[in-house]
Amino acid sequence: MTPQVTSKHPKMGTTIFTVMSALAAETGAVNLGQGFPDFECDANLVDQVTQAMKEGLNQYPPMPGVLALREAVSAKLESLHGYRYDPVSEITVTAGATQA
Repeated sequence: MTPQVTSKHPKMGTTIFTVMSALAAETGAVNLGQGFPDFECDANLVDQVTQAMKEGLNQYPPMPGVLALREAVSAKLESLHGYRYDPVSEITVTAGATQA
């Protein structure tokens, strides 16, 4: 006999993301609540992400983001715009607005 598992969240409701996604689809609005890209991901990026995961880089990053990425963002901003930002105190990288 298989034991029954009782949910710890029997009355868990629908998330706001589900509600807003349905509403956006219903009305034809642009859904800014979640990221739904309408373009293909660059193959080079897919390859680099795959390689990073094979190397064990598959855990949550530090809260301000991976330092090497923040340093790269700083260097790119300087090369494009001539402004230097401190990657430790002036740049934060998150997975999205919810984390920010």
